[in-house]
Amino acid sequence: MSERTSYVPGTPCWVDLATPDLEAAERFYGELFGWEIPERPNSHEMGGYRRAILNGKDVAGAMPLMQEGQPPAWSTYVSVDDIEALGRAVQENGGTMIAEPMSVANYGRLAIFTDPEGAIFGMWEPADFSGAELVNEKGAFGWTELETRDPDAAKRFYGAVFGWEFEEEQMGEMTYNVATVDGVRVAGMADVKGRIPDEVPAHWMVYFGSVDTDEAVDKIKQLGGQVMFGPVDIPAGRFAMVTDPQGAAFAVMQPSEQTIARAEEQGQI
Repeated sequence: MSERTSYVPGTPCWVDLATPDLEAAERFYGELFGWEIPERPNSHEMGGYRRAILNGKDVAGAMPLMQEGQPPAWSTYVSVDDIEALGRAVQENGGTMIAEPMSVANYGRLAIFTDPEGAIFGMWEPADFSGAELVNEKGAFGWTELETRDPDAAKRFYGAVFGWEFEEEQMGEMTYNVATVDGVRVAGMADVKGRIPDEVPAHWMVYFGSVDTDEAVDKIKQLGGQVMFGPVDIPAGRFAMVTDPQGAAFAVMQPSEQTIARAEEQGQI
């Protein structure tokens, strides 16, 4: 198993779901991924926040919607070692602070931002909790990808904030940008200009591992979810973009042998 007890700063370390129905989310993701999303002793004092468990490990968060009009969505958090300094870097480079740095019990500190294009992301400065304890497995967080209409501006912004460097890969007619930290691949950027409706804002898309993407898609439809795109084959694997029954978008992917070999080489699995 791909177990984690720490993350290099600049690495996405946690994902969580904001949903109007936590019980329905537990049923859906439980059937799909084998998660349990129990109410914890401190869930009430943390605004109803829960942690999903897979094989005894924390793999993702889930919480109720916090304000009227908030859409159901998955969010990505990047591990940092100085949340104040990086929060200033966000604002100095054209981003916006949505939620100021705050302590979460003894687990760590978080803050929420948007990049200059409006994509929401979070930062996590760990204390007792580093992030997902299991990654790159079936039903676990495996990848996160920025859907952007201006990849050059996005590279400048995230490079300035997190120190990310970028590698370009050709995927058909699209140039895909891979963010790296110390040479390790940590996130992607896809140019969606002209590929998705204009009313869909820039956003981060969370990918979960799937042993068989087609089987996962069939189950998603059976459980009341929707398929937005795919399944299709790309060099990284076979993937599909979907939504859960409440409308939160995410992706499932069966990684290719090349992707698995590269992850093993970089110590990610």
